[in-house]
Amino acid sequence: MGREAGIATLQGVPELDDAQTVHDADQFTPEELRGLLDIAVTVATEAAELVAARRREGVAVADTKSSSVDIVTASDRESEAHIRRRLEGLRPGDGFFGEESDASASTTGLTWVVDPIDGTVNYLYGYPNYAVSVAVVVGDPGSEPSSFTTLAAAVVNPEGREAFTAVRGQGAWCNGERLHVDAAPPLELALVGTGFSYSAKRRVQQAEQWMTLAGRVRDLRRVGAASLDLCNIAINRLDAYYESGLNPWDHAGAALVAREAGAVVVGEGLGREGRRLIIAARPGLEQELMRYVSVLADE
Repeated sequence: MGREAGIATLQGVPELDDAQTVHDADQFTPEELRGLLDIAVTVATEAAELVAARRREGVAVADTKSSSVDIVTASDRESEAHIRRRLEGLRPGDGFFGEESDASASTTGLTWVVDPIDGTVNYLYGYPNYAVSVAVVVGDPGSEPSSFTTLAAAVVNPEGREAFTAVRGQGAWCNGERLHVDAAPPLELALVGTGFSYSAKRRVQQAEQWMTLAGRVRDLRRVGAASLDLCNIAINRLDAYYESGLNPWDHAGAALVAREAGAVVVGEGLGREGRRLIIAARPGLEQELMRYVSVLADE
């Protein structure tokens, strides 16, 4: 599930010291980028296998965050701890920016942005739509995420047995097969995905926008995991996707997958508080969709 994606071995990964701090995403060779991808795939796959095993054993809510429905499971924490430990061994000096633990600064100019389980509510209830996302970016956790440049990413859905991968400037794949988005249909024939906030007030606003859009598209879908929505654009399961209120770990990896498959991704920088709007679509649909959902950017 993704290990066979035609990527370099761990031995091909660039090792940087303080004198080689990264400031330019273009300084990497293709081989170095694919080495970074290999690490992303390896640790994301390990974590995905871990959380899938824990799901079979049974899952319970361990804590809540921004609201009573914004949950954390023990598997979220165990997955992030595993990924962090592995990255510290493979890439000492790189920063870490994950959903469930404190960030650590980078001395190399590279940071790993991690969502240990995207779609935790799906995971809790046994829905198969959840994933582990691991991305490496140029940037530091202390800086504004809108300045990040994603170099390589892996988004692994263990239940669907799919590993979505991407390398900046080289393309995107699912289980090793190259991804290319199809030509865009007119908006009225488009299947559009979205997601809803954990904030009840914002969720009502988003539902109102959903109703506005419902009569203007083929249909609407809510998967419950932003990373998989973006990957579904790349693999042509959705024509377009929009969502507000995301955090960097929700989209850092999957936005690269969508973009490298040929989709247009608007707003993927997003701020640390995740209040801006992200849109991903087959080329030509993004502007049409923006006309109807841009109000969400100001929530």
